[in-house]
Amino acid sequence: MVKVGSKAPNFKLKGSDGKTHTLADFFGKYLVLYFYPRDMTPGCTIEANNFNRRLGELRALGAEVVGVSNDGLERHAKFTEKCRLKFLLLSDETNKMMKDYDAYGSRGVFGIGTLRNTYIIKGGKVVKVFEKVIPLKHADEVIKSIKGLSAGAKGKS
Repeated sequence: MVKVGSKAPNFKLKGSDGKTHTLADFFGKYLVLYFYPRDMTPGCTIEANNFNRRLGELRALGAEVVGVSNDGLERHAKFTEKCRLKFLLLSDETNKMMKDYDAYGSRGVFGIGTLRNTYIIKGGKVVKVFEKVIPLKHADEVIKSIKGLSAGAKGKS
């Protein structure tokens, strides 16, 4: 089970930028790794647009946003273009990464699929977990958490 304090599972997936990415690519930053069910659906579009709108603020806090779904790269390209996304989307067509992160399972009346979970990772460790995310306010929650994590880190030094 992926929880706060646990080592973040590694991954190796193709991204919307055409490159292959691993967890090590984001070392030294806060990685906001968010899982979402499907490109271009209402909730997923709201969540992506909110992260995109707040991306400058997140990057100023030392964070990088990465979205993950089991959509293919072609669909990610359309979603990125439609929403003018400025952050990376990863394609997990086998659902392996989602399963490794406990972000795949029962969605109630929607059946089995991608769970709307987010993990904040720093230095290869999970520092915050959000489950059953509400897309409209999630970017705000993430920013508030990173500010709290950053303040806590400064207090320890």
